[in-house]
Amino acid sequence: MPDRRPKPDRPTPHKDKLCKTCRRPIQWQKKYEQDWDIIKFCSEACSGYHPGERDAALEAAILSLLAERTADGDKTKTICPSEAAKLVSGDARDKDKATRRDWEALMEPARAAARRLVVAGKIEITQHGAVVNPSTAKGPIRLRLSTRHLD
Repeated sequence: MPDRRPKPDRPTPHKDKLCKTCRRPIQWQKKYEQDWDIIKFCSEACSGYHPGERDAALEAAILSLLAERTADGDKTKTICPSEAAKLVSGDARDKDKATRRDWEALMEPARAAARRLVVAGKIEITQHGAVVNPSTAKGPIRLRLSTRHLD
């Protein structure tokens, strides 16, 4: 366990960190002054979250949808994270009216899965056709295969 006492001879830099779970930035705040060295998560929800089968299924769905979309050789085609969420949640035609929109609960996990795939170098997140930083992207995003895979 790290020492929680301040180290006056070596002040901790107040650089932003990325949450280990969701890959969003954690900005330094005065209340974190004593614990900044040991903070790893942006919230309690992220600290208790452990990726499971659903997350692996979302990552696989994103990669398979991109493979299908780019099968004709055009590697610039994109998908929306909602397509992966809908694929993982199942066919809406087989469900009753109350559970047809189950895929909406998978949207944030789908975006988190996309951020993990960006870190792995497999895909890129774009907005208006330009690659954006996945940890700070807000609003609608599109996913495409990484240009590193084009070579």
